[in-house]
Amino acid sequence: MSDNNQKSKVVFLKGKKVNLRPFSKEDVSLITQWVNDQEIRDLVSFVFPQTEKQEEEWYSKIGSDNNNIVLGIETKDNKLIGIMGIHQIDWVARVGTTGAIIGEKDYWGKGYGTDAKMQLLNYAFNTLGLYKISSSVIAFNKRSLQYSLHCGYKIEGRRKKHFFKRGRRWDLIDMGLFRAEWLPIWIKYQKTGKVH
Repeated sequence: MSDNNQKSKVVFLKGKKVNLRPFSKEDVSLITQWVNDQEIRDLVSFVFPQTEKQEEEWYSKIGSDNNNIVLGIETKDNKLIGIMGIHQIDWVARVGTTGAIIGEKDYWGKGYGTDAKMQLLNYAFNTLGLYKISSSVIAFNKRSLQYSLHCGYKIEGRRKKHFFKRGRRWDLIDMGLFRAEWLPIWIKYQKTGKVH
């Protein structure tokens, strides 16, 4: 059993393929590996190398911030494969943004992220009572764009040439999702395990 496979983890949200659980300090080392992997880093907004100390500081900050909720994504056999969260929660306006990393590349494109996102959205809308969730995707990250659209997000705008990656400028695609538009997708997902 690897360090990445541990028994008796706390399950916070139970999905069809994954469970979401509280992010823990023991996860920091693995997450540091993920965010420094060039293929993963290329798909997300950060560009600088991250040390384990920086990730520990981020963990400490997140843990004491009621406007950010970060959860580990685990397979049903307790393997941590990513992290996902609701960030910049505005408790008055009832809005927040989501972000995710599936760090274990063997799990890309197999529905694990979609299952995790649907559980997170259920929590955001039906437990926290949020009204709207937003997300942004760099235009070349087609997989992230597709899974967001499948989960119900709608494109709200493009920030032209907003991001510099891969030696050139890229648009940043802004998306939003309202509970009322998401609810029929959630009902279908609960019955069929499919979002489209």
